[in-house]
Amino acid sequence: MVQRVSATEAQAGRPRSTDDRLEQAVAAARSYYIQGLTMESIAHEFGVSRSSVSRLIQQARDAGLVEIRIHAPHEHGASLEQEIRSRFRVTAHVVPAGAGVSEVDRLERVAMTAGRLVGEFFDSNMSLGVAWGSTIAAVSRHLPPRATHETTIVQLNGAGNTLTSGVGFASEILERFGTAFGADVQQFPVPAFFDDPRTKEAVWRERSTRRVLRIQDRLDLAVFGLGSPLAAVPSRVYVGGYLEQADYRSLREDRAVGDVATVFFRADGSWHDIALNSRATGPTINRLRRIPRRICVVSGLPKLPAVRGALAAGIVTDLVIDEVLAQALVAG
Repeated sequence: MVQRVSATEAQAGRPRSTDDRLEQAVAAARSYYIQGLTMESIAHEFGVSRSSVSRLIQQARDAGLVEIRIHAPHEHGASLEQEIRSRFRVTAHVVPAGAGVSEVDRLERVAMTAGRLVGEFFDSNMSLGVAWGSTIAAVSRHLPPRATHETTIVQLNGAGNTLTSGVGFASEILERFGTAFGADVQQFPVPAFFDDPRTKEAVWRERSTRRVLRIQDRLDLAVFGLGSPLAAVPSRVYVGGYLEQADYRSLREDRAVGDVATVFFRADGSWHDIALNSRATGPTINRLRRIPRRICVVSGLPKLPAVRGALAAGIVTDLVIDEVLAQALVAG
């Protein structure tokens, strides 16, 4: 097991009492994790109670000052990661979650791992694209807070439909990302799907829209889930009033197996001639592929066809996946 304690100090401008407590939390965490001292020993050294030491260490973890990693190369998860890397040419992060784990808990475990990875990959002077959805909403609740500068969080696809503007749901996710990293947030206030492809073409010519599209074209990192009509934890695009019966028929006829940021693809990774994509507001598969690092977060066995299609489309560089789904992926 490798344990690392960051020595990041409190930001300038905080009250001195807060600075002192964070410094003490770092010192307590360093003594506990790196020096191997017991809480009783630390309490005696600091002149406080054992419960105070416990709270200091927990504060250090909650503030993102402590990061714990376990490297166990001979475990089953590690061998799955190696096989996925070999077969699909992506970096896999397999999250332990056996068959007895509920789908909700499975998603939370995957989201926790994804949140940590985003915190590792995202740094100052970078821009991050976020595709709203149930999975990324869960990821946004597990982001480790870390100060960055000159960073931007941008919404990848619109969220409005005939029932709601979608602004509340998407904004909440984006704001969590922005707050975690102290980043500027850029929303994309367009519908998830236009009624007419010609309307989309006209809006895409507007200067306000082109500004957001230009930011999307310069992304360093993107994080997204995969939509699927079969998922146990429903994909929001399939249950939130975004699709009508005619849209479902069209997707069946076009043999779509899933979507990323409301852009649909088939099992073989093709997407160009799927009719609904002409009205979708997410980045095309080609635009998505140009982003240097693309983190796909997925859980639940029903999403297997979507995972295979996304890998075939080449839109993934890092795959965060639960153990049962990973086993099914390499078995096929």
